[in-house]
Amino acid sequence: MNNQTKKFFIYTRKSTDDKDRQVRSISDQLAELKSLALKEQLEVVDVFVEKQTAKIPGRPVFNEMIERMEKGEASGILAWHPDRLARNSVDGGKIIYLVDTGVISEMKFPTFWFDPTPQGKFMLSIAFSQSKYYVDNLSENIKRGHRNKVKDGIWPQMAPLGYVNKNRKIVPDENIAPLIKKTFEAYSSGSFTLRQLRDNFNELGLKRKSGKELAVSNYQKLLKNPIYTGLMLYNGEIHEGKHEPIITKKLFDSVQEVMMRKSKPHSKGLKPFLYRGFFRCGECGCFITTETQKGHNYLRCTKRKNPCSQKYTREEIITSEIQKEIKKVSLPDDWAKWILAENEKDKLVEAQSSTLFADSTKADNFSLRS
Repeated sequence: MNNQTKKFFIYTRKSTDDKDRQVRSISDQLAELKSLALKEQLEVVDVFVEKQTAKIPGRPVFNEMIERMEKGEASGILAWHPDRLARNSVDGGKIIYLVDTGVISEMKFPTFWFDPTPQGKFMLSIAFSQSKYYVDNLSENIKRGHRNKVKDGIWPQMAPLGYVNKNRKIVPDENIAPLIKKTFEAYSSGSFTLRQLRDNFNELGLKRKSGKELAVSNYQKLLKNPIYTGLMLYNGEIHEGKHEPIITKKLFDSVQEVMMRKSKPHSKGLKPFLYRGFFRCGECGCFITTETQKGHNYLRCTKRKNPCSQKYTREEIITSEIQKEIKKVSLPDDWAKWILAENEKDKLVEAQSSTLFADSTKADNFSLRS
């Protein structure tokens, strides 16, 4: 089989978060690869352009190309460099496996030599490993740099809403910062819900940097972010920042108290009926409920499941019947007196133990102060 009958796919990739600034643009890669295809007299079946990082598996364009290769539409790949194809072990291993099984018979790169031989596959695996090492090392260097910045009091990422990045620091956004402050002040009054904040301040122009309106969850996150007080929450730890605060710590704490109070469930104050939830109907199995009529409490079946013939019964009658049943299993007087006496002894021992513990704690605190 000669080169004229071999079918190739062209694959190009350059993600927006790619830190390798020396990688050529998509248009440059395409120009080089089309020139190589013409020089080698290769038939290009299709061109794939991907604008997504190769650090993790799951690139849609790459997966489509692999699926079409497995269907036999092409047997070769043209790419700028192996790191354009994979920077993770899953995709790299997939390509090598397809070479082993003959699905991929050739790969050509302007910047890298490859031949489907044991030596060629070994060199390809090294290229993929180097690409993954580069990504891992770059990620660790970035994290280390962020940690050092935080220790120095500098916010290491894109400025949060209300701030802008300037001279490698964050400074208050003169248009948005006043709205951030008013948002905290409004919520601290306790008169606004998060939904009302959203409706009012979205209308005033408090929006994301992209121009999209804030959701209720964005306001909740904003109100919990201590960065507006000059503090930085990073990796679960609080650090003191060097940036200018937008609000005071006192206002922030007031907002947290209001938020905590609003998050607690509010009871509607159910009436303390004596037998609430205590009985089920003997006829239909539904719960027995209690309601007040003309100053008296009545128990009745809720009758929610099936028709039931049971009628109302006054609470006093139920109490009288329960007392009769209890008397049938009541303890003899001498047993009852003994149990009560033992209970009093336990109370006395517990009280003495509590007093000794309190005295010991006071003594320890005094010695520490001394």
